[in-house]
Amino acid sequence: MALLTETAAQYYAGQQAYVHSAGVGVAQTHIWTADTPLIDTTTSTNTNFKVLVNNILQVSGVNYTFISATSISIGPNIVDAAGATVTIDNGDIGVIQLLDDALWANYGSYEYIKMDDIVNNFLVAYVGQDKLIPSAKRTDIMFHAKRGLQEFSYDTLKSIKSQELTIPPSLSVIIPQDYVNYVKLSWIDDYGVKHPIYPTTLTSNPYTVPVQDALGVPTQDSLGDNLEGTSLTNERWDTANDRLINGNIDLSYFNANVYGWNWDKLAYGKRYGLDPQTSNRNGWFTIDEREGKFSFSSNLKDRLIILEYISDGLSVDYDMRIPKMAEEAIYMHIAHAILSTRRGIQEYIIRRFKKDRAAALRNAKIRLSNIKSEEFTQVMRGKSKWIKH
Repeated sequence: MALLTETAAQYYAGQQAYVHSAGVGVAQTHIWTADTPLIDTTTSTNTNFKVLVNNILQVSGVNYTFISATSISIGPNIVDAAGATVTIDNGDIGVIQLLDDALWANYGSYEYIKMDDIVNNFLVAYVGQDKLIPSAKRTDIMFHAKRGLQEFSYDTLKSIKSQELTIPPSLSVIIPQDYVNYVKLSWIDDYGVKHPIYPTTLTSNPYTVPVQDALGVPTQDSLGDNLEGTSLTNERWDTANDRLINGNIDLSYFNANVYGWNWDKLAYGKRYGLDPQTSNRNGWFTIDEREGKFSFSSNLKDRLIILEYISDGLSVDYDMRIPKMAEEAIYMHIAHAILSTRRGIQEYIIRRFKKDRAAALRNAKIRLSNIKSEEFTQVMRGKSKWIKH
């Protein structure tokens, strides 16, 4: 049986068309057969589709009725081109159209296998009579599958997400909802080119800022909790002149008498041995664990940035899927996890499955690394250039 179940129109355009044949003024139920389930427009604010009849947008609950994630009923009345309500007629063309977000989420889906399919396949292939795992609860398999997806997401799977953000005057942006760890932060110039922003140990974000009395003792409110003040460290960092830290002083600063020629640490001819962690004009960031934000240096105000980060693959349903190139690795992970936690399983069997898991995971990493010889050759061509003196 073929694995592709969608038509070209369902996959590329995200739509399915119907011809009304139930009779004049009679509602007709149509079955949606695409892979992406429909979301009820009457009970959810996150609707993922719209309905058109004769290319005219129809109103939910008035001109069509949502029945389930795979079916809707169109009619008995529809809206015509003039905006008037008329009865549906034989030959009218109805179309269910996915909205952009749902359509984009469906693109490239053949590359992955869903979590439910992983569990079902494992039950068929690895559990049963005359097999090493004679019986296993579906809940146990699902638990180990999710744990495997989490572990693989950190260093094996392509689970890097990104957000395009603008740094506000507060110099901080909120950590994404499904964030686990950051990969890279970059600011974008006028040409769309990324410039890396590095973390810094030059400063830090205090977790608490207790208000102290004249003797330095933290003070409390009427409930006995410490009073919290504002961080002077953050204020000083936010207003710091980055040029004083990174040494990025050019001739115009001296000609404008901003800095004197004899200033010992910045004068020309005296800047020896630059420190890489400070000689950086791209700016820095820190992670404010107390407020759950990324904080940036003052020179990045109003900059457009790209935040790339890792999620664990379990935050939303459409993330709970495994690349087919890592399918065998997740099966081996589940099998080893179940056998290693059962009583009475010989140790040599556990060791064998541990080796099988490691080998399958290594193969998955190699496959997903996506190294192409042509791309590697293109990069290495530049290494053969002669350096002229």
